[in-house]
Amino acid sequence: MKLNKDLQVKFQKFKSDKRARYSLIVLMAVFFLTLPAEFLCNVRPILLVVDSKLHFPILFTYSEQDFGGPLLSEPDYKSERFLRILKGESADVSADLDMSDFDEGNELSLGLGDFDEEEEGVSSTPLVLTLDDFEEDESLTSIPETPKEIAPDVPATPAEIRDYWMLWPPVRYDYKYIPSTSKTGRVALAAPYETPSPDKSRIIPSSWQDGHYLGTDDRGRDVLARLIYGFRISMIFGLSLAVTGTLLGCLLGGIQGFFGGWVDLIGQRLTEIWGSIPRLYILIILSALLTPSAWLLFGILNLTAWMGMAAYIRAEFLKGRNLEYVKAAKALGVSNFRIMGKHILPNSLTPVITFFPFEVTAGILALVSLDFLNLGVPSPAPSIGELLSQGKTNLQAIWILVPTFVVLTGALTLLTFVGDGIRNAFDPRKAAN
Repeated sequence: MKLNKDLQVKFQKFKSDKRARYSLIVLMAVFFLTLPAEFLCNVRPILLVVDSKLHFPILFTYSEQDFGGPLLSEPDYKSERFLRILKGESADVSADLDMSDFDEGNELSLGLGDFDEEEEGVSSTPLVLTLDDFEEDESLTSIPETPKEIAPDVPATPAEIRDYWMLWPPVRYDYKYIPSTSKTGRVALAAPYETPSPDKSRIIPSSWQDGHYLGTDDRGRDVLARLIYGFRISMIFGLSLAVTGTLLGCLLGGIQGFFGGWVDLIGQRLTEIWGSIPRLYILIILSALLTPSAWLLFGILNLTAWMGMAAYIRAEFLKGRNLEYVKAAKALGVSNFRIMGKHILPNSLTPVITFFPFEVTAGILALVSLDFLNLGVPSPAPSIGELLSQGKTNLQAIWILVPTFVVLTGALTLLTFVGDGIRNAFDPRKAAN
């Protein structure tokens, strides 16, 4: 669909607005930077080379046996156990078993004094069992005399140590990984700066020593990773909700405005009835009946996201259906839907383009608000609203609340600047001046 000259002039006017243009550049740059979040924050290395063999754990799932380990499950790439496997050392627990406890010989002694109910006259002479008592079993005659002969010492490392190399993401945590150990001694609510211990006896080091550049939340998850993943989800959710709401609004509003009459009258009454039902009630009822998920939340919000755009498109189509070029197209026998899509809609894009950034803002705020109320995407999915809720609960953990608040307000402010620039460019009163 080719834009007419009027739209081209308006886009040029938008580009001349430096605040709106730079806001759009910054917002899109940050958004595209967080799109490959798995390559920025992950517990799996991007590349793992073992004896010149390439592995891509960030893209493919490997088992421990693929690297010489005994298990079929995926390894913990950050654990000391996995590093021992890469070096060629034994990862079996039995390898650490101390066999010195069996150096007493080949006799098993049981004393009757070891029992609580000891009667008078019963001799306490120990009962001695030796290997000579089992001479009839020929299979036992080949048993070695000492346990050390049964399990001889195995060297901890093989003769040839393997070479390995790993390329890690900048942040070696994802949004749901909870470490079991910490160099600083604190896993949950670890601050990114030095803090005194609760008893004031020592200073707890910064969480930077564990690779948590913005600290951890109340469960030990990395705040920076959850913030990056949460920002990506919020932007994708807001953009998707704005796109689907705009498409539905253009379709329903265009049908009402083009055909008019009973179609418009019935459509308006149904829209008013449907719009009077609060979205929050619908969400609570459906969440109680169905399993909560991001798709369910997306579908519920789409039930009412189209109504605002439909009202503007309806007004544009009511005005455009009586223009001369529309009447000429009808006289030539052009179908109604071709007239709507090819002739009227390109000349009715002003409200669509003007309100699109504000629709994105409304979608982001809806997701954040529902997550803040614990009605949004279920845990452990990353969410800006869930981080704000944690910051409210743990006011002393300013490393959770402040970065989350800055990211959210920054994104909404940039979207507002972009929306203002588009509105000023498409405002007919300013275009006439």
